[in-house]
Amino acid sequence: MNKVSVLFTGDFCPQLRIEELVLQKRYSEIFNNFLPEFKKSDLNVIDLECPLLTDGSKIKKTGPHLKAHPNCVEAIRFAGIDVVALANNHIRDYGEKGIAETIAHCKRVGIEPVGAGHNLEEAREPLILTRKDIRIAFLNITENEWSNSKGSDAGANPLDLPKNFSDLQKAKEKSDFVIVIFHGGNEFYELPSPRLKETMRFFVEAGAAAVLCHHTHIVSGFEVYRDAPIFYGLGNFCFDWPGHHNSFWNIGMAVRLHLGDTVSFEIIPFKQNGAEPGVFLLTQSEQKIFDQRVEQLNTIISDDKKIAEKFENYCAEKNEIYNIYLEPYRISWLASLRRRHWIPSLFSKQKKRLILNITRCESHRDVFMKYLEK
Repeated sequence: MNKVSVLFTGDFCPQLRIEELVLQKRYSEIFNNFLPEFKKSDLNVIDLECPLLTDGSKIKKTGPHLKAHPNCVEAIRFAGIDVVALANNHIRDYGEKGIAETIAHCKRVGIEPVGAGHNLEEAREPLILTRKDIRIAFLNITENEWSNSKGSDAGANPLDLPKNFSDLQKAKEKSDFVIVIFHGGNEFYELPSPRLKETMRFFVEAGAAAVLCHHTHIVSGFEVYRDAPIFYGLGNFCFDWPGHHNSFWNIGMAVRLHLGDTVSFEIIPFKQNGAEPGVFLLTQSEQKIFDQRVEQLNTIISDDKKIAEKFENYCAEKNEIYNIYLEPYRISWLASLRRRHWIPSLFSKQKKRLILNITRCESHRDVFMKYLEK
């Protein structure tokens, strides 16, 4: 069998300083010495973490609304990126218009979208591409937050294990390799929760040749399960954010899979959008620190007991935040005043949206359940 190389990166949100470089057509200053890594691969895939449009109405949700100028597709094309994964928690921040325009802009320049569509059927459809007579299916899935399609509406492909299993099986029949690109996990947490680890392994058991995760904005570790690599967090690829110029936010990794008689991989670590905008390969000394950290994370990931202990500690650290999320009136006479409409309800529409999201989203719910159990 021939061998095909496919490079994957995490979150790409070309806003702020990066958007300025795009509008000035200074594309090489976005990718810098990382650019040759794209040139080495037969296919390149990124997670496009925002819709591309100039104006539109924000949906009602929790968290920030993200978008970037449509000209960003020119920078994506300049880098040699072939596929944009759209199943993430921000792709619908500007409603169905944002999704429709993003898909149209990508297709206009020959970039293939996957993971979102004008309806759920489109969003669930795997993207199958052929290189060197090898057929590769990309199945893009995201946890359940504000971006997902419910059926006839435009949106992203949601985590729904029975449907995901069915889609994976169909993709496997039409391809030589199925790659699952998953957007989920607990933000700023370096490890998978026990549930996330079990779910990603389920995708391998269902036939995935590899699984690659992003969303947490920081690098996690990886494991090889049944000969299939599972990367639990690629970190950001290019995501400029105020206040994050010297932190874990600014370190990411790309993964190049080599698909042939076996599945092998290489890791390309980099730094992004620190004091200087753009993406840059790590220096030798920086890479040594990176490798040591990933090795430590891999040791924990290999031990289910350690994974559970670490997640318990993480949840305990989040108790106060969830108290703030959920604390209602607790005194009976205050409740009585509320029933008489003499004082306002603490459960505003925004509060209800918050509660909806922490009970609907799988990773939020993991922490929420631990909070309630305490």
